[in-house]
Amino acid sequence: MINYETIVQPQEFTVEQIFNNNEYLIPIYQRNYAWSSVEIEQLLDDINDIDINKTKKYYLGNLIVNERGINCFEVIDGQQRLTTLFLLLCFLNNQSINEGSLTFEAREVSNRTLNLIKARKARNDKSGYSENLYSQEIIEGYSIINKYFAKKNRESISEFNKKLSAIILVRTQVPKNIDLNHYFEIMNTRGEQLELHEIMKAKMLGAIKSSDTERDRLDKIIASTIWDACSQMNKYVQMCFSIEKRKSIFGKSWNSFDIGDFDELRNLFGEENLNNETEFTLESKLRQPVYSLNASIKEDSIENERFESIVTFPNFLLLVNEAVSLADENKDNDAGLDDKRFLEIMKAHWSSKDAALHFIFSLLKYRYIFDQYIIKREYIGQYRLDGKWSLLQLMSYREKKHYYKPYYLLTFNSTSRKSDNLKYDSEINNRLCWLESCLRITYTSPKTMHWIARVMADVNKNPDGNHIIPMLEKYCCEKIEESKYQIRTGFNIDRIVFTYLDYILLRDEFKLFREFQFQFRTSIEHFFPRRPINIKDADCINNIDSFGNLALITVSANSKFSNMIPKHKVEQYPEIINQSPKLIKMKRLLDKNGGAWDSSSIEEHKVEMFNLLSEEIKDKIGLIN
Repeated sequence: MINYETIVQPQEFTVEQIFNNNEYLIPIYQRNYAWSSVEIEQLLDDINDIDINKTKKYYLGNLIVNERGINCFEVIDGQQRLTTLFLLLCFLNNQSINEGSLTFEAREVSNRTLNLIKARKARNDKSGYSENLYSQEIIEGYSIINKYFAKKNRESISEFNKKLSAIILVRTQVPKNIDLNHYFEIMNTRGEQLELHEIMKAKMLGAIKSSDTERDRLDKIIASTIWDACSQMNKYVQMCFSIEKRKSIFGKSWNSFDIGDFDELRNLFGEENLNNETEFTLESKLRQPVYSLNASIKEDSIENERFESIVTFPNFLLLVNEAVSLADENKDNDAGLDDKRFLEIMKAHWSSKDAALHFIFSLLKYRYIFDQYIIKREYIGQYRLDGKWSLLQLMSYREKKHYYKPYYLLTFNSTSRKSDNLKYDSEINNRLCWLESCLRITYTSPKTMHWIARVMADVNKNPDGNHIIPMLEKYCCEKIEESKYQIRTGFNIDRIVFTYLDYILLRDEFKLFREFQFQFRTSIEHFFPRRPINIKDADCINNIDSFGNLALITVSANSKFSNMIPKHKVEQYPEIINQSPKLIKMKRLLDKNGGAWDSSSIEEHKVEMFNLLSEEIKDKIGLIN
């Protein structure tokens, strides 16, 4: 049995604190210092880019150590970053370091070089430093830092210095009496540092403590199992459990979640889990494969290659945190998706055992909701290469007497499975799929995907999902109204105005656009070009940057259109026209005018589109433009 008392929980230190009264030894089995300008300048840029008025903590990375003595630590992982920070503090003449702050085991050349730099004798000019007497790699690292700051004035350097108080390293101490040779072998094989969400898992499991050690042990096993299952974002979460667990958690058909809290989960898992020895040490985490939980039937592997999540697991954790805030406190936190503040944002969830277990339960609940009501990319049939947006629920059917297989229905479709030829013809399913993919292509940064948290929180309150569409339509209308689209032109018009307008047109002509798929469109296209091939063609156009002359298309499509006049664009590239319902509207107007596109055409189209938006905003949020 694991002695959890031997495990030291990860600690947070600022850059200055990490060296203050601490000594670090780089063991002989570690490689020499090897960071180049790419890694060093990236680290410096990361520090320089933070805004200390908005960011209290910025997590720079992890340091894994073994305690050798009082305040003396052997560096197992993170020595490249630590050595670079030592060089940085030397350059800044920081008083938190001394000659013993960082040393290399059995590498006198490296130690001599560090002492030289600590004495501020190293300069950008490396000539005269004998290759035999000094480490050229360390001198080069210091020179790169020197060059970086040579371009900055005194005020900039002073400001950079202040930011160090917000820079956090997470120091994780391995358990005592561990086989370090084996441990380092694991680290080397894995070839990567622990990520922040892995640290969060360790902190969460560390918080599950009470007087009942057997209960704690069971809770840790359950929590770890749920965490690992939910981390596999490209699978439906049901497929990450054994068939027995699928049925107990999600029902016989795998498509329900009627559990109220963690206590109910504990009862569903049962006491048999006590017979499974699960380790929660850093070593076991590193030894674990990326996908450690495999489904029990062969067909699962095929199904698991079919879907791709629109967010990563760390981003999903932040979304769950935001959904919990919305559901439990009715508090909307638009700053809650900043992954640079990950541990700071999430720290409340390991403040106590109850907090940790509540979050674990919420993680599973919201992951189930996410899979049911948030779009995925699906790679199947004609979309096997590029994928398509899909909104499906996973269910099971019994192929043989005791053999169950997964299949997928539209989320908003109550039809039972009768054949493999179900038509995806649900209008409400299409509408929500369009609406969510419209938001996905508009707000591409994970920091801006607040709409996902809103959907999950809404379904938590209203499990039938019938409130999602009006809620998201209102959300989009609020964003459009905030953008002041009526007074903006050209590239200053927010993309949500284009994408949501396309959604309105899709919704209003459902039968025509039933098979439409939103693409990742980031390029604002001038239907009548800003620089036409024949300059004389532009003489009659005085509103080229008007909304009536613009549409949103892909970058490659914009390149193909080049500087063609509208008539030629329509004739030569009909597939590009079909990227945008707004552009289709412009083509119809062009055809109506016999192939002509002038200032009056632009104005007519703008008025029509603005009227559509105005009526939509009035209907959804009660504002009149």
